[in-house]
Amino acid sequence: MTDRTDITGTVTDIGGTPNLVLTRTFAAPAPEVWRELTESARLARWIGRWEGDPKSGHVAFYMTAEDAEAPAEEYTIVECDPPRKFAGDTSAAGGGWHLWFELVPKGEVTTLMFGQRLNPGEDVGSIGPGWEYYLDRLVAAHLGKDVAAIAWDDYFPAMQPAYERLVAGG
Repeated sequence: MTDRTDITGTVTDIGGTPNLVLTRTFAAPAPEVWRELTESARLARWIGRWEGDPKSGHVAFYMTAEDAEAPAEEYTIVECDPPRKFAGDTSAAGGGWHLWFELVPKGEVTTLMFGQRLNPGEDVGSIGPGWEYYLDRLVAAHLGKDVAAIAWDDYFPAMQPAYERLVAGG
């Protein structure tokens, strides 16, 4: 187990609402990173898969990284501007999260800004480490590495205090 106490997340005010924002950098053009984040088969390598017709504005998302039999979560697509911006909402039954990402290309390097709008009372001490874990799995998958080598125990509870302080200070 690695001691993971450094966090990459920040809490940023966007439109009067706090958002947890994490970044990752890829030595790849934005369209390639976009595919990692939006194509079901690529998503399945690091977090889960979706089914349905995105053009309808809704898909069923299965978070299969931890449970191959994960139930479907209704996901509403709010914004889709390939290969730049995406935003969507999970159903209220799943907690009602608003998730988004933006890709910022600079030559052959692309920065991913991934965010979650924070609802009052949400447990950022768990949410932050969770997204650190999944985004590191994304990086590993993109590089062709074994995502199973990314261990949840390296992220939680190690990062929990730093994320709790981040919110308390913000």
